[in-house]
Amino acid sequence: MPLDRKTLRSRRLILLSLVALAALAAGLYFLIRWRTHDRFWVTTDNAFVVGNIIPVQADATGVVADVLVEESNKVKAGDLLVRLDEQRAKAALDQSAADLARAVRAVGGQFAARRQACQKIASQIALRDRTRHDVMRYRQALPSGSVSQQVLQNAVDQLASLEAEMHESRADYQAFESRLGGLTLTNHPDIEAAKARYAENYIEFARQRIKAPVSGYIAKRKAQIGDRARPGDLLMQIVPLDFLWIEANLWENSMERVRPGQPVTITVDLYGASAPFHGRVEGIVPGSGSVFALLAPDNATGNFIHIVQRVPVYISLRPDELEKRPLRPGLSSVISIDAHNVDQSPNASITRMDPKADKTEIFANEIADANMRAQKIVSENLVEAPNAAITACPIGE
Repeated sequence: MPLDRKTLRSRRLILLSLVALAALAAGLYFLIRWRTHDRFWVTTDNAFVVGNIIPVQADATGVVADVLVEESNKVKAGDLLVRLDEQRAKAALDQSAADLARAVRAVGGQFAARRQACQKIASQIALRDRTRHDVMRYRQALPSGSVSQQVLQNAVDQLASLEAEMHESRADYQAFESRLGGLTLTNHPDIEAAKARYAENYIEFARQRIKAPVSGYIAKRKAQIGDRARPGDLLMQIVPLDFLWIEANLWENSMERVRPGQPVTITVDLYGASAPFHGRVEGIVPGSGSVFALLAPDNATGNFIHIVQRVPVYISLRPDELEKRPLRPGLSSVISIDAHNVDQSPNASITRMDPKADKTEIFANEIADANMRAQKIVSENLVEAPNAAITACPIGE
């Protein structure tokens, strides 16, 4: 039996009322949820896993002779990665060792010559004093006729000649003193300069062996046997996977409540929503991404278009979760920041540093080893006590 128009209108009104009530209830629900929860959460899918990517570069010149690692190999800090052909570096090191030995012996010769000059002055002083006494005796004996005038004149002339020779020896001694005064056999500038050249060549030789600056995994291996490496050439990269973070790029109009220290829920596409990660806001980059671009914007030129900018925010990850569910730099993620607590200043920074990837010790002992080897060369070429002080030379009156 067909329904009359009045019944249809009544039913339609009931359905519309139910729809309106449902819409009103949904609106109230979402309004209440927004007021009490959603407005305190900042969410974006423009977020990626980020980590330190450590470049391994050549710091010496040489031909690649041996590559000891391959893509994805795990290495420890200090492991040998690439060995360059070290023959030229070894030849330069041997040359600098010979130069150092020559400098030590040359300086030793200067000290010996200085002592010789001092002894010569002492000998001339003794001979002059004897001749001076002779002149005095001859003058006393001259009136009695015991000594002729010629003998006295010869003695006077000999005394004058000795005085001149002594002045010349004093000048020679002063020349040595200007080069050696206050120095010892080990701190002479010529030896120090030769030691510095030896240390420089030793470091060049040591860096023919390229070692891992940090622990991590090998990526982008470019080094090939026969390549000629020069300082600054990128050979490979190392990625430590035990210290990663999230870089989230937030719209500037959604960052009013974002503060360092706020908790963050992270969903990485690799594991999905069923295995969320947890972190916290570490810091907010002091500028939008555009100002750090290769071509920074200049809105004073051309036509201006207002574009809402994004600001990078750094978010830490928990080490225990990273250990259970490993990640890789570059993976996509969705983050939700709990922005309830706004006590912290937006300019505060609590960013943690990676103690393993932000410091390397592989170069720490090179200069100490070079100095030890140089000192050994110095010791082997000394002919007297290395710190023997130079006594003052009696240069006479």
